[in-house]
Amino acid sequence: MPAVALTKYNLIYHQRAAPIKHNRSIRICASILGIGCIAAGASKAMVTTAASSSSSNGGAYTTIKERVRFEKEIKKSKFIAIAGPIPDEQSAQSFLSQVRDQRATHNCWAYKVGDQYRSNDDGEPSGTAGKPIHSAIESSGIDRVMVVVIRHFGGIKLGTGGLVRAYGGVASECLRNAPTCLVKSKVRMGVEVSFDLLGVLYHQLQSFQVEDIKQDYETGKDGITMVTFQVDFDRIEKLEDAIKSHCSRDLVFYKR
Repeated sequence: MPAVALTKYNLIYHQRAAPIKHNRSIRICASILGIGCIAAGASKAMVTTAASSSSSNGGAYTTIKERVRFEKEIKKSKFIAIAGPIPDEQSAQSFLSQVRDQRATHNCWAYKVGDQYRSNDDGEPSGTAGKPIHSAIESSGIDRVMVVVIRHFGGIKLGTGGLVRAYGGVASECLRNAPTCLVKSKVRMGVEVSFDLLGVLYHQLQSFQVEDIKQDYETGKDGITMVTFQVDFDRIEKLEDAIKSHCSRDLVFYKR
């Protein structure tokens, strides 16, 4: 298995694999970079699970642009749902600290970051608050988001079913009202080329609007340089095809 390093905005896989076989020898190196567009109550009924599938959708995900709020009164209890984008699990801690209401009866929450999610009932009957909030997040198709639902008890008990509908309902409505955006991941790629192919290569890189182009002459090979860059995940194949079709000589791509 490859060693994996997870940072706030980057998910980098380090692995050197065998050359990819094409009609011509090609070598590409790539590492996936995810680019972006719990304190109190954590001891109460926390549920930690790994989702069965990722919402990255081939290197892109949908999240909300900004923090949003939705309020609703249900049988004299006031429910306030607050949703916000979070880049990673550590940010969920900070988000909860910022929005939780110490005066409220309950501060229930759930979040989802890629394949990871957590939820908390914060004193409500098990499975009646955090789980329905998480279900609302899953149903919305939104990733890297946290929803906190604050309840001020109004004196009338809602029952198990009523709580599930209340927490899930306000969370769903909050997310439905939130402005969203599609965030595309970037891939770090590199290709070794001879000096006389640099002009052709750079023309293709510019046409695909790649970023952070760097060049390394220390390849240990005469007349050969390594050019690295970042490109949108969903444009990798087209860029590879363009480079291969415009370079009349064999290139070697490899992935790590």
